Amino acid sequence: MHVAVRDALSDLSPGDVVLVACSGGPDSLALAAATAALAGRYGWRAGAVVVDHGWSAAASAAGQQAVQTCRRLGLDPVELIAVDSAGPGGPEAAARTARYRALADAAERHRAAAVLLGHTLDDQAETVLLGLARGSGARSLAGMAAVRGVYRRPLLGLPRAVTVATCAGLELSPWLDPANSDPAYARVRLRGLAGELERVLGPGVVQALARTADLLRDDADALDGAALDLLAAADPDGSGNLDVQTLTGAAVAVRRRALLAAARAAGSPAGALSHRHALALDALLTAGTGAADLPGEVLARLTRAADPTPVSGAAGPVGEGAAALMFINGRRERLGMGNLQPSPDAAHRP
Repeated sequence: MHVAVRDALSDLSPGDVVLVACSGGPDSLALAAATAALAGRYGWRAGAVVVDHGWSAAASAAGQQAVQTCRRLGLDPVELIAVDSAGPGGPEAAARTARYRALADAAERHRAAAVLLGHTLDDQAETVLLGLARGSGARSLAGMAAVRGVYRRPLLGLPRAVTVATCAGLELSPWLDPANSDPAYARVRLRGLAGELERVLGPGVVQALARTADLLRDDADALDGAALDLLAAADPDGSGNLDVQTLTGAAVAVRRRALLAAARAAGSPAGALSHRHALALDALLTAGTGAADLPGEVLARLTRAADPTPVSGAAGPVGEGAAALMFINGRRERLGMGNLQPSPDAAHRP
């Protein structure tokens, strides 16, 4: 456990702030304990953030208990942040959005060099299985990244049994959320399936699924990078008008990623976009006319550019009669493509 945390933070310097996202469960509590133990040795300032979603009185009480435990471990600062988990995409997606917003705000407030998340090897395998069950593409099957921006997951290579044993050895009393054993949730049902796969296929299935995620992540990162390059070529001035000729000249896998990235930049929630939306946008390019409604009150529409001046850098001039794809957000003015981001990993979406 300590080695995993130490290696994940090997680039930090004395005085850097590290925040542990702690729910009070065995994974995050073990991570908090390991981080607290290492902070003094390496000179980090280690704290914790506990997010209270307000789901139940018991869950809120568990949050208060997690705060006390983190302080006893020597973490400072320790914050308890109450969030409103209502929002689009269902309760789990809304809670996830609220949680990451709270963590991002805390990281900015404390100028944290890293925010540590307690996802384990078992979580990674479950994420891959969920992606397979949903018929997802490479990005979902790539699972969760060990490092993404300020977020780090030191325990992705460790099984859940290690965190449970760590808490027992330190005589910590983790919160056992009833939702984690409720078969109404697909992830809970998958945990039983993972055990059945081990029985049928032999040991090592969880590790193999995590290895698959690692391999696919490299591919997905490369394709996402190519997609952003394609959008830059299709819209060199950032106006939001994407040259159709440039888009249709690209490989299908790259083009569809680019179209979804443009939709996200226009305001479509990442978790609400799916393969069928990519197909609908792709069909627009083929049809040469029409529009497509997207989540988040975003409209994608083909138009004809009125400016006869060629656009420098595009594969073909966007002039009189040239087709362009534009994205319009019904809730605000149409934006350019300046806020493009790669596909979010599986932990940042439903």
